[in-house]
Amino acid sequence: MGVSGSGKSTVARAVQDKLGWELAEGDDFHPPENVAKMSEGTPLTDADRWGWLESLADWTGERDASGTPTIITCSALRRTYRDVLRRGGEATFFVHCTGDKHMILDRMNAREHFMPPSLLESQLDTLEPLQPDEEGMDVDIALPVDRIVAEVLARLGLG
Repeated sequence: MGVSGSGKSTVARAVQDKLGWELAEGDDFHPPENVAKMSEGTPLTDADRWGWLESLADWTGERDASGTPTIITCSALRRTYRDVLRRGGEATFFVHCTGDKHMILDRMNAREHFMPPSLLESQLDTLEPLQPDEEGMDVDIALPVDRIVAEVLARLGLG
């Protein structure tokens, strides 16, 4: 989880490489209307997000029911959004990719993506950090990816 440009996809792919779990890129689940809105620089509303979050939870839930572990990338900015995602599986664990705003902006400016850097501020304003009663951890995106992966695996007891 984390704001756009925080390295969610990079970390998720690196964890997937170590564990072999099935991976879903949350951006691929956005309906065209959401992508168009964000491309135009318009932040999504909660109403825009509910169907998207439900589809991610459904994807995870289907795999969880068959015993297939998964990894998804999703901003999951608010606790209520994470509550929806938890419906996909009881053992849902969040890895919050967090770091310096300027580093994130530099990353956003260096890539091609439908989410423009102008929306970073709205995401930061929306972000609700993980609460102590939520299963998860924060990772510092300034660290090398292999170190982040080692921290995640250790926290999950899989390292």
